[in-house]
Amino acid sequence: MKVTVVSRSGREVIKGGLELNDSATVAEMQEAIHKRTKKFYPSRQRLTLPLPPGSKERPIVLNYKKSLKEYCDGNSGNLTVVFKDLGPQVSYRTLFFFEYIGPLLLYPVFYYFPVYQFLGYKGERVIHPVQTYALYYWCFHYFKRIMETFFVHRFSHATSPVSNVFRNCAYYWTFGAYIAYYVNHPLYTPVSDLQMKIGFAFGVLCQISNFYCHILLKNLRSPDGTGGYQIPRGFLFNIVTCANYTTEIYQWLGFNIATQTVAGYIFLAVAFFIMTNWALAKHRRLKKVTSKLSIRWKGWKAQVSTPMDNPTAIPVEVIGKASTCWFSFGFNDSISRLLEVHSL
Repeated sequence: MKVTVVSRSGREVIKGGLELNDSATVAEMQEAIHKRTKKFYPSRQRLTLPLPPGSKERPIVLNYKKSLKEYCDGNSGNLTVVFKDLGPQVSYRTLFFFEYIGPLLLYPVFYYFPVYQFLGYKGERVIHPVQTYALYYWCFHYFKRIMETFFVHRFSHATSPVSNVFRNCAYYWTFGAYIAYYVNHPLYTPVSDLQMKIGFAFGVLCQISNFYCHILLKNLRSPDGTGGYQIPRGFLFNIVTCANYTTEIYQWLGFNIATQTVAGYIFLAVAFFIMTNWALAKHRRLKKVTSKLSIRWKGWKAQVSTPMDNPTAIPVEVIGKASTCWFSFGFNDSISRLLEVHSL
């Protein structure tokens, strides 16, 4: 089989093309491209089928597991693919480790070391119980995230652009230092003992729930990350599509109830905005892969229903809608109930 590899501008990337076996897979073609170019290793390659001139449709991305024959027209022995360089890549585990290790190490610096003396504060520092519990809560959260990265999460994509390491680290490390500075400050005024207990108790409950959500998501994929997009079910996923994001937001709400700093609430607001966009994007993807879910938006409200012959509750994302969402669940042929869910 003759494979012609061109850039999006039409320039030939591999001079003379590639000669591959008729039974070759996309993965084998990627290895052949890497062998010829040396620079473009497989995870750096994005291969698509060419589009007709003037077409506004999205190109078909080649699946590395499929045979090249599946992308040929009829019995043709020739194939043209469009190559795009994704740039230097890094594994998701490496990305997540570096973005989480920063807050885990930076926060204790403000608690244990005389940082504020170097910043000009000369008075005696009194450590309140809430500051100690906040340290434990914070470190437990990011330690949990790192452990989940290596032992729980299964990634559908093996790598991410290296540039994301700098962007994500800037986000997590900056907010980590920003919050730690104010929560551990000598002039920090603690909340009441009752408010502290309520906040941390609620936050710990959400952290445990978040871990369980990640276990449920893990079971949707095989160890190699395959499994495609599936609707998660069980636990809080029977209420919202992205229960992992919901519990993530609520656990930071618990932290802020207990510590009550402007820095913490700014972090919560930014995280809420980011995860809302992720959740809505994931919900749109899931809608495309299932015909069981129908949705129509009415301003700030959504009426969601499932087929009446399907008694299973289809989870629907509500995170990010600062209003009331109504959900209709099917029971038998003619019985349904409405569940009113208030989002943040």
